[in-house]
Amino acid sequence: MAKPRNTIAKTEILNLIEQSDKALSHSEIQQHLSGLCDRVTIYRVLDRLYEEGLIHKTSTIDGVVKYAACIKCTPEKHYHSHLHFNCESCHKVICLVDVKPIFKLSEDYIVREMNFMLSGICPECA
Repeated sequence: MAKPRNTIAKTEILNLIEQSDKALSHSEIQQHLSGLCDRVTIYRVLDRLYEEGLIHKTSTIDGVVKYAACIKCTPEKHYHSHLHFNCESCHKVICLVDVKPIFKLSEDYIVREMNFMLSGICPECA
């Protein structure tokens, strides 16, 4: 298997996501990059970072995809059984990694991916 390439765009996008205290949308990432690369390149880099187990994605209640850094994921398995909080006021999406959802599902289901989204007002906006 070929070693993944590290480009300037990939490095900058990963650094941006890892340093952010909130999940970022494609357009937010594009704004922060100030013309470093085009929107298609950003999508490609985001897909590659996801495939490499470095970032995860979630959808807001409005359907906007946001990206955040992975903590203990691998290319084979993403571990995102934590909640995400979508603030209706400032529109931040925050990973709540210390809060674990509890649900019971029949054994005949095979879960491959989960997306837990709570919506309301964050502490900064309350």
